[in-house]
Amino acid sequence: MAKTKPFDEYASQYEDWFERNKFAFESELQAIREQLPKSNNGIEIGVGSGRFAAPLGIKIGVEPSRKMREAAQKRGIEVIDGIAENLPFDDSQFDFALMTTTICFVDNVETSFQEAYRVLKPGGFLLIGFVDSESPVGRLYQQHKEESVFYKFATFYTANEVISNLKKTGFRNFNFTQTIFHNLAEIRDIEPIKEGYGEGSFVVIRAIK
Repeated sequence: MAKTKPFDEYASQYEDWFERNKFAFESELQAIREQLPKSNNGIEIGVGSGRFAAPLGIKIGVEPSRKMREAAQKRGIEVIDGIAENLPFDDSQFDFALMTTTICFVDNVETSFQEAYRVLKPGGFLLIGFVDSESPVGRLYQQHKEESVFYKFATFYTANEVISNLKKTGFRNFNFTQTIFHNLAEIRDIEPIKEGYGEGSFVVIRAIK
């Protein structure tokens, strides 16, 4: 069952986060951009309100929340109603797929990765952007998850858990970028982007089909 209710009911609160944390958001965008293939044939799975897809030039998204779909359409994204575990696309269709802060809200990570694998062309890339559960921000989110209308229903993963699930699906050749080295309230500028994982709270993993 897609966890759409908080996103439909608190859409403006969702948007407010990006305004309040603009440097953190820009840092996350940069970490994704470093890994993004140069192709116009990509999709964002769990596109939300299009906050990432629009500046990254991704034209197509899948999103189960009606309010989020409407916001993404206003940002010029073609949005299809659907879930990560059952993507409404043919096999081997895209050069890359992006999932940004999506895996914590899906019902089944393994099935979601299998579906992403299916719709990617051979040699296509899957990029996963997420908050590492072992990081300072990840720990803070988990400690206060009951207070958050969004994260109350979230499942946070470690980088190694994500890698393990990707390998199980058949993905290979992993690349990593990381950012967000301070607590969000302390960030006053765009954070550095580093290779690897284990230090930054926001991690981007790129894997090849």
